[in-house]
Amino acid sequence: MGLAEFVGALQNNPYFGAGFGLVGVGAGLAFLRKGSQLGMIMFRRHCMITLEVPSRDKSYQWLLQWITENASHTQHLSAQTTFQQLENGSIRTKFDFIPSPGVHIFWYKRTWIRVERNREKQMVNLQNGTPFETVTLTALGRDKGVYFGILEEARKMALEEMEGKTIMYTPVGAEWRQFGYPRKHRAINSVILNQGITEAIVDDIKGFVSTPQWYMERGIPYRRGYLLYGPPGCGKSSFITALAGELDYSICVLNLSDRGLSDDRLNHLLSLAPQRSLVLLEDVDAAFVSREESAKAKTAYEGLSRVTFSGLLNTLDGVASTEGRVVFMTTNYLDRLDPALIRPGRVDMKVAIDYASPYQLEQMYLRFYPEQPIARAQLFAEQVTCMNKPVSMAQLQGYFMFYKNDPEDSLNNVNQIWTL
Repeated sequence: MGLAEFVGALQNNPYFGAGFGLVGVGAGLAFLRKGSQLGMIMFRRHCMITLEVPSRDKSYQWLLQWITENASHTQHLSAQTTFQQLENGSIRTKFDFIPSPGVHIFWYKRTWIRVERNREKQMVNLQNGTPFETVTLTALGRDKGVYFGILEEARKMALEEMEGKTIMYTPVGAEWRQFGYPRKHRAINSVILNQGITEAIVDDIKGFVSTPQWYMERGIPYRRGYLLYGPPGCGKSSFITALAGELDYSICVLNLSDRGLSDDRLNHLLSLAPQRSLVLLEDVDAAFVSREESAKAKTAYEGLSRVTFSGLLNTLDGVASTEGRVVFMTTNYLDRLDPALIRPGRVDMKVAIDYASPYQLEQMYLRFYPEQPIARAQLFAEQVTCMNKPVSMAQLQGYFMFYKNDPEDSLNNVNQIWTL
């Protein structure tokens, strides 16, 4: 029977004409549609692999930049303006283009990858006001290595942009956020401390970073604390910045006197500090004083912070304190600190960063006038020492900046160090 005869038979059939046939055709079409949907679901489940990256994930921006670089045929873009600080301190504006919300397709290692960037219109990040977003990558096959390769390339690309630079972080809400622009690494020998101090700290922290197994085998908490104390302007903060550059670490600056800081938030922030970072607690004497001092009289610092002393101690070495953390504390007044705060286990190394010594005076002179003989540097150090007045490295630098092109006048006017 041919097709024409079959159609004619159906038309002459009284049951088909009464509507039963149309119902059967509709049921058959519905079955085919449902079957195709189930088939597509099974195909996606067993023959495709999907990766979703939310905007709150660290790799989100890395991935967008990587897609822009590797999907050159992508036509739908969004502008992203960034700023870069040059070596001379000037700021250069840089325009980047990232894939706009929508669907994009690109080719990667013999695989077509579909990229869908979705933006939630009803939900926004309350901290910065930006809407939540997700990027979903879909590819044929079941090899997760494709996505590992993409994320690793995106990570390396982002790190190359930050190579040779120190990133500063400050707390914003419950997270650490980059502060200012990445700074070029400061050379460790650019900060002149007294003999042996720089080498001792660098060797100690490098030994700590390279021996986590040693701590684990002996049941010692894998964390390290340092206290730098001494008069202001002697190089404590500058040394920490240079040390971060030497180790290729970032710096997380935390102000304990912040009124928005509580014990829980402090513990949360220190537990989420970025990897390979130094946590810096500056001027801890301004937030806490010794219990003996507070018992004698009210202090000017009392009540400035919601962080309690016991909360800080528990954060530094309590049960919930994190492993692998490096904390630096600075103070101008060592005697104001409670002994419990600086005991071994919370502070493993206490280092005095004092007024300039004869050695520092000589090295500072040679730093500004490298063409001068050592004898001239020694003469300068002797003249300053004979004044019997303490001089900080900041004062010394300001003095040499004033006479930066005249080494002779710098020798003849040492009494102006304390007046400029």
